[in-house]
Amino acid sequence: MRTLAGGRYIVISSDGHAGAEMLQYRDYLEQRYLEAFDAWAKTYVNPYTDLQGETAYRNWDSAARLRELEADGVVAEVLFPNTIPPFFPSGNLLARPPAPDTYELRWAGLKAHNRWLADFCAETPGRRAGMAQIFLNDIDDAISEITWAREHGLFGGILVPGIPPDSGLPPLFAPDYDPIWAACQDLDMPVNNHSGAAGPECGEHLASMAVFMVELGWFSHRVFWHMALGGAFARYPRLKLVLTEQSAGWVPAVLSMLDHQYSRFRDPGNAESHFGAELVKEVPEPPSHYWKANCFAGASFFRPIEAALRYDIGVDKIMWGQDYPHIEGTYPYTTEALRHTFAGIDTDEVGAMVGLNAARVYDFDLDELAAVAARVGPRVDEVDVPLEHVPADSHSIAFSGGDLKPW
Repeated sequence: MRTLAGGRYIVISSDGHAGAEMLQYRDYLEQRYLEAFDAWAKTYVNPYTDLQGETAYRNWDSAARLRELEADGVVAEVLFPNTIPPFFPSGNLLARPPAPDTYELRWAGLKAHNRWLADFCAETPGRRAGMAQIFLNDIDDAISEITWAREHGLFGGILVPGIPPDSGLPPLFAPDYDPIWAACQDLDMPVNNHSGAAGPECGEHLASMAVFMVELGWFSHRVFWHMALGGAFARYPRLKLVLTEQSAGWVPAVLSMLDHQYSRFRDPGNAESHFGAELVKEVPEPPSHYWKANCFAGASFFRPIEAALRYDIGVDKIMWGQDYPHIEGTYPYTTEALRHTFAGIDTDEVGAMVGLNAARVYDFDLDELAAVAARVGPRVDEVDVPLEHVPADSHSIAFSGGDLKPW
């Protein structure tokens, strides 16, 4: 399969964010919710500076977004949400699951976003893999929306929200969600999880936000072992899970730990088999098997220390992400970020991690994207040159953890 285009990489970002300007969502709401929306919009105050400033247009201005991405060498992207859907207290990545008395309006707002996103993706055919947002409160509603999304071109799959342990919802290892996994397998819709609000409420203390940040990755990573040990991959072997913007360097150590625990469950001579002997009858393979068979890392800010672990993570599992339009992303220094991470690495491996793997997971047409990449993609010889200096005005996490000095 094609990985290069005229000596240039075909770069697909596995981590982009988009959403409508708040009042644009009104056109996508059902008529019965318009009065409630107007009242909500009058009182809502957006708490996010990146959605208030002069670059907020990047979330919804299709033509400007495409120009900026091409100027940065990116030919296609997978789209997570960013802006505030109607009736939400915050963006969906950080919003907790709705309570019963808020579910109807929140669900209406979520559907409005999905319908806006379908139109947004249709403006650039084959260049944007949008994903449908769902809630897990109502399985039938979720399956109906998954089916709608597939029929309307959101081939990025679905975004599974975090389930905080104090949310009142069943954990992801519960069989309650099997109908969702079945629908995603049958419709070839990847299941995506983005780091966000999966942890419990931290309260309002001096250490609250620090603890939130420290635990953010762990609560996101556990989606994998909940689904693996819960048997989702054993029952639905063609299901694809993507864990995005939660780093990738954790994978080898966690797989080793999980496999060790699994082996103790499986050993009848071990006291710990008491806790997992019945489980391993239903989940016949260790967690590392399901990682290799079903899972992928949306590796935003992929750094040299993680690239050194690529064989343990799986070169075919890693999908580079730009995180546009967030300030911590690589725009407008994507080529520099690629040089920082991938200089000296085999071209075929780099091609897989920056584009081929995402094309395979999200069903992008590489032949169509190659024509764009031949014009705008980063040159292979340029990416192979080690980066000496970090751009002085870059805030990207991709450049952290090294010995590079600012320009």
